[in-house]
Amino acid sequence: MKTKSSLAIFFGLAMSLNSPLFAQPKKANHDESLVKMGELPPLLKNADGSSVKPNEWAEHRENLVKTLAENQFGFSPQESCALSFEKVESGLMNEGETLREQYVVTLRTDHAELAINLAVFLPAKKSKVGGFLGLNFQGNHAVDPDPALRIPVSWMRENPNAGVVDHKATEKGRGVERDRWPIREINQRGFFVATVYYGDIDPDFDDGFQNGVHALFPNHRSDDAHTNRWGSIGGWAWGLSRIMDVLIQNPAIDSERVAVVGHSRLGKTALWAGATDPRFSLVISNNSGCGGAAIERRNFGETVAIINKAFPHWFCRNFRQFNERETELPHDAHTLVATIAPRPVYISSATKDEWADPKGEYLSGYYASEVYRLLGYKGLESETKPDPGKSVGDRVGYHIREGAHDILLEDWDHFMNFASRHWQ
Repeated sequence: MKTKSSLAIFFGLAMSLNSPLFAQPKKANHDESLVKMGELPPLLKNADGSSVKPNEWAEHRENLVKTLAENQFGFSPQESCALSFEKVESGLMNEGETLREQYVVTLRTDHAELAINLAVFLPAKKSKVGGFLGLNFQGNHAVDPDPALRIPVSWMRENPNAGVVDHKATEKGRGVERDRWPIREINQRGFFVATVYYGDIDPDFDDGFQNGVHALFPNHRSDDAHTNRWGSIGGWAWGLSRIMDVLIQNPAIDSERVAVVGHSRLGKTALWAGATDPRFSLVISNNSGCGGAAIERRNFGETVAIINKAFPHWFCRNFRQFNERETELPHDAHTLVATIAPRPVYISSATKDEWADPKGEYLSGYYASEVYRLLGYKGLESETKPDPGKSVGDRVGYHIREGAHDILLEDWDHFMNFASRHWQ
């Protein structure tokens, strides 16, 4: 999310709603000298205080995931859900370099049915390729100007600066996110790209969880009596796993080399999808900030209180009890990053994106590297983040780009280099 957009939405909601939940929080801190992070929760301690051994990591990891679900992301439903998919269109684009495939993925329960549009872009002359799955903000037709890409009919945000409205996408949105999705360049490197409009999975506003994937499981909605049930980020992450169910059946895709990638709130989503679904062999978080890769205890930029007041539907209700009480969290962002281990994880920031706290994003990878070292891998070795443009690390990778809150070709180049190194 753009910094000014998230602020505009937050203040619009805070002014229009009278609930104490939407009372304006303290002003965000952007002074590093005022940061008092304190001690982070340990990553490698058992309940009895003993140190976790390498052969105990798998079980310990599951306990950390449960802690994150209980206190931040919420638990997803365990009820069965039928999945089917149909290829509705295919063809060549980018002067024959890209094979475009479009699918409608249908999810059904006894309560509802949900259709999700999936676009897959493959190198036309290669097969069994690895690549990247991620959600987009404005519809599959927005990632490239190709006229064949289908326009979504689900909930849309017409203008992020004006708040949340119901709106159908139009031709005006075709290709508007192309800079964030350099499909041709990614295909030229030999990778596929798969994407879904996040609003197809769940609308991004506080509707009491009546729509999207939540309508499939009406008996699993979050309320005052069930404060540890999933929110929208949990729903988007669960939806990414359902798309993974489809991708692994595509003969042109190497199911052992699928990375989940996300920007901003969808970067938080990518981390949680990677934590909950080990089939993603590589996880990438771009500018994910608070609730994602940034250490919450730092209280720099966006905080737990701000994010819960502006976007009360993103996380489970239990997360709200840590508003302005981050030091009481039984976990932090380094815990979330560590749950990816031993799989590779990459974190990226932007120099002008203070709202997302670049230093906090780097530190989560640095502190999570303790787990990777236990398992015999290298992570981030220095407590100091690198200069802009330089990618560092091994099994845990990081770079910071000059510029604002965004995901651009420069970022993708680092992602592809990281994937190439680990997928060779």
